[in-house]
Amino acid sequence: MNTVLGLDIGTTSAKAVLFDLNGSVVSEHEVPYPILQPKNGWAEQDPLQVEHATIEAVRYVMAGTKRYQLVGIGLSTAMHSLICMDHKGEALSNAIIWADTRSANEAENLDSSIYLATGTPLHPMSLLSKLVWMNKHQVTEFNQASYFVSIKEYLLYRWFGEKVVDYSMASATGLFNIHQLKWDDQALNAAGIEREQLFEPKPPETILTNIDPVLAEKMGISPSTPVVIGGSDGPLANLGIGAINPGETAITIGTSGAIRQFSNEPLLDDQQEIFSYSFTDDMWITGGPTNNGGIVMKWVQDLISSNHYHYSMDELNNLAFSIEPGSENLIMLPYLNGERAPFWDGKAKGSFIGLTSSHGKEHMVRASMEGVIYSTYHIGHALERLGNQHDIIYASGGFARSSLWLQMLADTFGKPVKLPSSHQSSAWGAAWLVLCSIENYQLKDIKDSVPMSREIEPNSVNHDKYQHMFSIYKNLYDQLKHTFHQLS
Repeated sequence: MNTVLGLDIGTTSAKAVLFDLNGSVVSEHEVPYPILQPKNGWAEQDPLQVEHATIEAVRYVMAGTKRYQLVGIGLSTAMHSLICMDHKGEALSNAIIWADTRSANEAENLDSSIYLATGTPLHPMSLLSKLVWMNKHQVTEFNQASYFVSIKEYLLYRWFGEKVVDYSMASATGLFNIHQLKWDDQALNAAGIEREQLFEPKPPETILTNIDPVLAEKMGISPSTPVVIGGSDGPLANLGIGAINPGETAITIGTSGAIRQFSNEPLLDDQQEIFSYSFTDDMWITGGPTNNGGIVMKWVQDLISSNHYHYSMDELNNLAFSIEPGSENLIMLPYLNGERAPFWDGKAKGSFIGLTSSHGKEHMVRASMEGVIYSTYHIGHALERLGNQHDIIYASGGFARSSLWLQMLADTFGKPVKLPSSHQSSAWGAAWLVLCSIENYQLKDIKDSVPMSREIEPNSVNHDKYQHMFSIYKNLYDQLKHTFHQLS
């Protein structure tokens, strides 16, 4: 049987997923790695740890599949990481990831016209603001670096010796002109770097061959195995779930979260609430990310657990299920790590609003889950303002394991939610690009190869309740923004 492997290098783990050509999972394995926080507001990862986890994930999956023929490997990667790298491919710095807010002041002072060229809102998540911060503070690694790369370019250079980056990963830097599909001179000048210090942008179907033989042996693959550079995890999640037409919205919530739609032209926002990234030569992905998805539930889990008892995620769901929608008028602003869309404010803070002595931990758990959904819904409103409708919602990511969280999503939007059989949609999107590159499949044909699990219908009574709660929620950030900035 022919198979294709999607390798999804995320924020907290590397996931290798082997699919048959119809999209059914044959085998999968996940290897975690930590987020390092050497200072408040900093978020980094060790690039070698990520590489080792990636190799181990592939090795584990391939070890039990000798009877299958591997067509190729496609890559999906989390956006907005920055590594200072020397000419030999050695990392001079840790990977500074999207959750890092050290460059908040620099992001605030960037020329807003850069957004109109790059489609990337001005925020500390982007490489642009991180590079401005490094330059301003004369960071040693910045001055020594031959190249500035994401974790994907770092791995591809080490594995193949190739200096390439796909369009969507390039777009996420804030340095890429999405109209001309090349590095933007104004953004490069603001960052204080040269064009030659970035890799060459390529379409996502680009194939690399002749991987380092030592690495191939460690992975358990042939050195001749074709590797397709793929894209970032956002557009690949849309592709992998089949949300590729107007009105089809993909919502992914893992550690962080995002809501996205494909378009056939860049959709730029005068209010700069959403992003518009290139994907292929004639497709763009429009939407908005939230910093705070499953990471909020991890925080709640740690908060209410103790040395004597540690709550599982299933137990958190049970606690939340015991409370009515609306959490008895308790609202959580889930901005524990600052926030991206729709505010793009690294100084935003998390808050519980309406807390009383009658509220217990079960209310706080449910309010936290609802807060993540309200945040996503808030971004959805910005998309609607640009003319995008949410006729059908496709859900993916770790949150899709929770029936309660999915019901909250359907009830808040008041729309049906379609759920794929596998929640590894980014990996399937990456794998599908392999079939498009090597087997001449078409992107649109994936709709016939996404095994679906079920559809969740909204509850109209709950929808009315959530509409009322959201009408309060949507104004809270503006009311508290000054306070958040004072606390920063």
